[in-house]
Amino acid sequence: MLKQNPKELDLNDKYNSLWYADCRYFIITGGRGSGKSYAVTVFLTLLTMAKGFRVLFTRFTMISAHLSIIPEFLEKITLMGLDSLFNINKTEVVNTSTKSDIIFRGIKTSAGNQTANLKSLQGVSTWVYDECEEEQSEDRFDTIDLSIRQKGIHNRIILILNPTTKEHWIYKRFFEAKGVEGGFNGVKDDVCYIHSTYLDNKENLSESYLKQIENIRVTNHKKYQHKIMGGWLDKAEGVVFENWRFGKFNPDGLQTSCGMDFGFSVDPDTITEVAIDKKHKKIYLKELLYQNGLKTDDLVKIVLDRVGRKLVIADSAEPRLIADLKSKGVNIQAVKKGTIESGITIMQGYELIVEPNSSNIAKELNNHVFADKGSKLYVDDFNHAIDGSRYNIIYHLDNPNRGNYDLR
Repeated sequence: MLKQNPKELDLNDKYNSLWYADCRYFIITGGRGSGKSYAVTVFLTLLTMAKGFRVLFTRFTMISAHLSIIPEFLEKITLMGLDSLFNINKTEVVNTSTKSDIIFRGIKTSAGNQTANLKSLQGVSTWVYDECEEEQSEDRFDTIDLSIRQKGIHNRIILILNPTTKEHWIYKRFFEAKGVEGGFNGVKDDVCYIHSTYLDNKENLSESYLKQIENIRVTNHKKYQHKIMGGWLDKAEGVVFENWRFGKFNPDGLQTSCGMDFGFSVDPDTITEVAIDKKHKKIYLKELLYQNGLKTDDLVKIVLDRVGRKLVIADSAEPRLIADLKSKGVNIQAVKKGTIESGITIMQGYELIVEPNSSNIAKELNNHVFADKGSKLYVDDFNHAIDGSRYNIIYHLDNPNRGNYDLR
């Protein structure tokens, strides 16, 4: 066990678990001004006071650690009067008395999204992922996680994050799957949870900052709960579609057809059944397929089984696949794409009604966000069923005189 956190640095007692919990995973959440980064920096600095510890400190993007992160360690080292024990350069903090060190790496490199090269980082027993809400790939996380396996020493994975939405894999894996509510402090199933807020750190915050927080609390309760208190959101901020609700699919018996988006790599193949009520400005959506890794023959069987001979409007970027599906009996056509913006604008002009069991469509509508709302740019994520639906809607609403399209 490490010595307890030093009283002279006045850390919140919630962080004592960093020293004493015998867990592999530490999930550290909190809102603005909660002091979580401060506490972890102190812990890691003291961790190097014992021999045999090598810490990998990562962020998804880390261009200049010597400008953004290492100064925080320098500050804590100076506060503890340990300057003479450390050698510090642009990518590493080394305790010269114990040879334990902290190395800084980015997950995303100039060559693309790559995992840190652990082959050149032998002996890592503690991995810290700061701002890990930016990590969208659970597989990439697992790659590094499974590499932290030093024998005879406490292996730790420390995730530091500002909570985002409940669709994030971190929430699903470490909270939902374990029956743990956001804001929990304690240990469950080899996971230590630490959650703090500005209320735990008020003595270290300025009066002007506290007044700013109080103003947010009074004027914007949702922002206060999420940004300040560190709560998980059901719906992402800046979502593209706020004009949707759950409801019965096609209650008036409108003619229906389908929209399809083809999966690529880790993306799913999706099929959405669509009914358009132009008179009442409603679009009904029902999820028929949302699945990764399907081979063409399997995809054909699923389409014919779930769609039958209904018209399918699909992504025109895959003409060979469309031709293959058509040759095997699928009633499929490629959409003539307009701009993404034009299709989304059409969809925003209708009320979108989602069949209650269509959970993946709901997930996308809650998490597909603007990258830049002013420029009508969209984040290319949580949009696979949305894209398929958009193809269908563009086909029909941009071509209002096509007539019947349900071939029986």
